[in-house]
Amino acid sequence: MKTNRRTFLKTIGAAGLFTIVPRNVLGGVNHIAPSDQLTKGIIGVGGIGRSSSHFSSSEACRLTAVCDVDANHLNSAVDAAKSQLHESVKPYRDFRDLINDPNVDVVHIATPPHWHALMSIAAAKAGKDIWCEKPMTRTIGEGKAVMEAVKRYGRVFRLNTWFRFTDTFYGLGTTVKPLKKLVDSGMLGWPLKVTVSGTTGFAWKFFWVGKENLEQQAVPKELDYDMWLGPAPYKPYNVHRTHQTFRGYWDYDGGGLTDMGQHYLDPVQYLLGKDDEFPVKVEIDAPQQHPDAVGIWHKITYTYEDGCQIVLEGEGYESPGKVPYIEGPKGKVYRGFECTIPDIMNKLAELPDPEPQRTDFLECIRTRQKFALNEVNGHHSCTLVNMGAVGLRLGRRELHFNPKTQLFTDPTANQLINQPMRGEWHL
Repeated sequence: MKTNRRTFLKTIGAAGLFTIVPRNVLGGVNHIAPSDQLTKGIIGVGGIGRSSSHFSSSEACRLTAVCDVDANHLNSAVDAAKSQLHESVKPYRDFRDLINDPNVDVVHIATPPHWHALMSIAAAKAGKDIWCEKPMTRTIGEGKAVMEAVKRYGRVFRLNTWFRFTDTFYGLGTTVKPLKKLVDSGMLGWPLKVTVSGTTGFAWKFFWVGKENLEQQAVPKELDYDMWLGPAPYKPYNVHRTHQTFRGYWDYDGGGLTDMGQHYLDPVQYLLGKDDEFPVKVEIDAPQQHPDAVGIWHKITYTYEDGCQIVLEGEGYESPGKVPYIEGPKGKVYRGFECTIPDIMNKLAELPDPEPQRTDFLECIRTRQKFALNEVNGHHSCTLVNMGAVGLRLGRRELHFNPKTQLFTDPTANQLINQPMRGEWHL
């Protein structure tokens, strides 16, 4: 029996092997033979799944399938694939059909977060590699399940937030590289405090909150609302629950905290060298939240066992005076990479660069190596936003967390780690 590239990838994935495969077996980087071309399917093509950086097709990876529970979104994506990408893609209304399509190698999940875990696990079981939008999962328990499934089935997982790589970092006028060098050098001292304030742009989606007491509306004929809800509790349809404004409801997301939080918290975990650590405490200053609709909050503080802290400043909260982004016992860094340590840039130039990160997702698939932001460090940074969401929902001023068990000391908070799913859906 002839073994093609797709069969080969699934075979080594199922065997759980992370062996580096010679490039001449899978095709080179600069030219990929048609038989070696990777293929992808996108689940969710109404928003981020239709962005130009994702809705694409190339010699390296061809778009072959799209899926959406909204017929208008689906039909529009199929038409756009034909007119813009010159591709005839297979349309699906049920994500399971796309995942089981033998002509799909990579599953790109661009749905609301309440679907991320179920789809990632299903894709892993089906032998597909996974590109997932942030936040990685809606609960801490879902994150653990995704991490375990990706490992069990030997898949390559990518979480889509780029700030730990090359993007300009939080308006500081620099990428993460010199900040990482500075932290690793010890020149700032230890422990460190990182403050994500309004000056960093974190408030961009802060007011993505829900509406209370929504009136029931007729479900549009083009939308499979039951499938859109999926594992989420049944709530009567209102247009504000779906599509772009779903972020304002606890059943599907967690407002600006969870929608933007992993963008901001993941690179901080990397900077502090805590990709394999969790905070031991979260403190929250916020009004009492509505049980359905996400509201605003003022301040969230995460504390690690060694005393390092991350502070998120929200609505109505402004630290007095000029706020440093990073501060330690020996120095501070402000917006624009203004540092209290004299001649800092020349000093950093003499230091070794951080260890290179694997940021070519397709190359990681070919070589079966972990992507730089994967299911493991992604689960750790996503746990931060979900810890905050648990505290907000319960109205807790303070919650303590055990990094070894990944449980709170508060039994009620633990009920939100593994939340029940509706109907046929389960992890």
